[in-house]
Amino acid sequence: MAWVAIDRAVRAVEEFGFDGPADRWRALRDTIHAEICEKGFNAELGAFTQYYGSDKLDAAILMMPLVGFLPATDERMASTIRAIEKGLLFDGYVARYHPEESGNVDGLPPGEGSFLPCSFWLVDCLHLMGREDEARAMFERLLAIRTPLGLIAEEYETTRGRQVGNFPQAFTHVGLINTARNLSPRMGPAEHRGAGALTSAPATP
Repeated sequence: MAWVAIDRAVRAVEEFGFDGPADRWRALRDTIHAEICEKGFNAELGAFTQYYGSDKLDAAILMMPLVGFLPATDERMASTIRAIEKGLLFDGYVARYHPEESGNVDGLPPGEGSFLPCSFWLVDCLHLMGREDEARAMFERLLAIRTPLGLIAEEYETTRGRQVGNFPQAFTHVGLINTARNLSPRMGPAEHRGAGALTSAPATP
């Protein structure tokens, strides 16, 4: 998100004519990008991790292609997405991080439900990777758990088949709307933001 803030400041200058030290901001943006690619990717795990030096997955990393940091098709990103599918996808829904390890980072007791915004982010990433059938199947699965009024919560407890956590959760609804737009025939927000993604870094660490 630090990279996003600086990138959007640069774009405000380049695309909308705002005043600002764009050259200095570009250099800072490139420095942040290079540091994350160098220190945030665990080559042994084959994934970007929760923090520098970690071997823990965090599904918030699915935001990286959605904000334009790296294309979903970049091998490091594609490998990360596959690792999250393998390690954080439970009964068809994505956990923010492993439910038995959540207390290590957020202080909450283990056993949290699947974090629904992350599930929508995975749909977006699958779409950006060209895995269209899988993306649409998962999107339909997410739509199916809404209430009759179309409302959706923060989390989903797959063992009991119920929504849990904050309800209704605006964050989840924003994810639903973004994903619906991403899956539409016209260019969605993730593709629009990704159009300016940095690709100069090597494909392998």
